[in-house]
Amino acid sequence: MVQIGDMYYAWGSDDEIAANGECGGAVTTILKFLLEEGIVDAVLAVKKGSDLYDAVPTLITNPDEIIETTGSLHCGTLNMAKVVGTYLNGAKDMKIAVTTKPCDAMTLVELIKREEVDGDNVLMVGVNCGGTMPPVKARQMIEKFYETDPDEVLKEEIAKGKLIIETKDHEEQEISIDELEDAGYGRRTNCRRCEINIPRMADLALGNWGVIGPLAGKATFVEVFSEKGADVLGKAIESGALNTQEPIPKGVEIRANIDKIMAKLAGKWQAKDFDESRGEIFTTIAQYMDEFDKCIKCFGCRESCPICYCENCCLEADKGPDWLSKDLPPSPLFHMERLIHMVESCTNCGQCEEVCPAEIPLAKIWHEINLKLQETYGFTRGMDDKKPPLSYFPMPGK
Repeated sequence: MVQIGDMYYAWGSDDEIAANGECGGAVTTILKFLLEEGIVDAVLAVKKGSDLYDAVPTLITNPDEIIETTGSLHCGTLNMAKVVGTYLNGAKDMKIAVTTKPCDAMTLVELIKREEVDGDNVLMVGVNCGGTMPPVKARQMIEKFYETDPDEVLKEEIAKGKLIIETKDHEEQEISIDELEDAGYGRRTNCRRCEINIPRMADLALGNWGVIGPLAGKATFVEVFSEKGADVLGKAIESGALNTQEPIPKGVEIRANIDKIMAKLAGKWQAKDFDESRGEIFTTIAQYMDEFDKCIKCFGCRESCPICYCENCCLEADKGPDWLSKDLPPSPLFHMERLIHMVESCTNCGQCEEVCPAEIPLAKIWHEINLKLQETYGFTRGMDDKKPPLSYFPMPGK
């Protein structure tokens, strides 16, 4: 019987999925099983679009189409919670399994707390994440540093502090992540600062970290974090769809060490990006006012933010007072309103910064202020907590 806290090496029984999926295709196998058994009505995952650098969200109801989502796409920078909350009616009329990076899972938890997403109808199949890469910069990086045509790259992987690419002729090249990022390439800036690599707030967390011995590269490390996850995994194993064995103890240790190393690296980037002399929240805001002066009030940050969900936004020109709604650049209170609404729930997903045409480092600003809020009020998302605690502040309207 599968229980919360259990760990497994797992791989799929379907030969096609095992051959096309990453590390034995455990994620794909679970998703297909959920649809075949009617446990969920649909699966929300990503598939390759025009090329390897184009991750497209896709809603699948036919189990035979799950094969389209196999493989890893490290340029998949979208937040899946935004898709669920905004475009799928918060999963209020269907049961959905969602593949989630840690920031996706954290954001879904925030939306569930606010009753914007029906948590009973969502199963989070979490995937370990050491960071994602911006698509255009990734192509430029491969041309510049690897001296390779980006369209010739078959797959890429972040492992042991290096970004490894494999070309269509099966040749591999690897370069240190530190070297790439010091030159302004590599992972997205918000990902570099992220301390959460294993999605412990999801129902299941899967990844290749810690799979050693004969199954290295052929199986996925799975950890169970909820009763829902335990039930689903147990049924998949019992049906024969998923093969499992106990993980090698040394592999469990290696997985934990990789997680710690990645968290330590995030701490290094936080120290580099944040000014430690800014002791107060409002001192931090004041020191970013020159950045806010670049704002053209396009509302791109609001539209892309998965935490912004109000139907009637107080920042709209026909709702806010003149001093808030008409000036360009907008009054500082324009940004203060967004701060009050969402920053304690910010999950550092980076969507706002990616779409900002004025190139304001919004994710950096909100992340720094969010960390100061955690320090000031004593709430934390926790490296070891299986579920992030409720935000310090009450939910809007509660």
